[in-house]
Amino acid sequence: MYIAFMQAFDYVNATTIEQAVAVMYREGDMAKPLAGGTDIIVQLREGRKNAKVVVNVKNIPRLAGLDWAPGGALTIGAATPMHLIYGNAPIAAAFPGLMDAFSLVGGTAIQGRASLGGNLCTASPAGDTIPALIAHNAVCVIAGTSGWREVEVEKFCVSPGRNALQRGELLVEIRIPANATGAQKFGAAYLRFIPRNEMDIAVASAGVSVVLEGGKIVKARVALGAVGPTPIVAIEAEKALIGAAVDDAKAVAAAMAAASTAATPISDMRGTLAQRKHLAGIMTKRALESAISRAN
Repeated sequence: MYIAFMQAFDYVNATTIEQAVAVMYREGDMAKPLAGGTDIIVQLREGRKNAKVVVNVKNIPRLAGLDWAPGGALTIGAATPMHLIYGNAPIAAAFPGLMDAFSLVGGTAIQGRASLGGNLCTASPAGDTIPALIAHNAVCVIAGTSGWREVEVEKFCVSPGRNALQRGELLVEIRIPANATGAQKFGAAYLRFIPRNEMDIAVASAGVSVVLEGGKIVKARVALGAVGPTPIVAIEAEKALIGAAVDDAKAVAAAMAAASTAATPISDMRGTLAQRKHLAGIMTKRALESAISRAN
């Protein structure tokens, strides 16, 4: 019988960004931030990751909270747990395409601790929040010993389990631009296919957003999950939609085909390559339909 034992590490309860960054720079890869802990604690216990120091960042004010005014951009602290985000009724109503994903991360107990920043930093190809954030043009705000920088979410995941953070850097917050206003209408949705009804990993997923004007799609974003080593921006699918009428079946079919082509999955215990490429197109179509409905 296999029994996993937690490895020994020092613990730092950081209260400022500067303190956390200094410790993480000093220890390099042997320092791990603790936001919700639903990923890192399991990884440390199973030996999939190693740490000399674990830095608690939950008590840094800027990392734990929400900043939003109606009609404006949404800023989410990286250590903010999922339940506080989708449990905020005004924000949930304004960003239903994000809530589609945020409410799927684990079960209710996990969502009480799991943070948006932690889910993003884990950089899983099947991470639910990532395609939805890409569809919303979200940006990562990062602090480090050399200063601050911003990275688009679509560029944040660089390989399975690896993100764009450098030595001594910390993801501070995720910023989502304001939705389209005026004559334009914005809508977004996230969908995934899973073998079971809950608490499972996506076989394929899609986050889609559209901006409508005059009955046509003037902007579109299509992001795929679980069908490549990192989440995929299906650029050709976006091109197929831009300029098309919302009821243009040929444009939708072209976007589906482009999404399937963009998918580069592997066959594993959750599904075959052919099945997952097919599902990439199906999830794109269904998420698109929901996004258009919400935009209208």
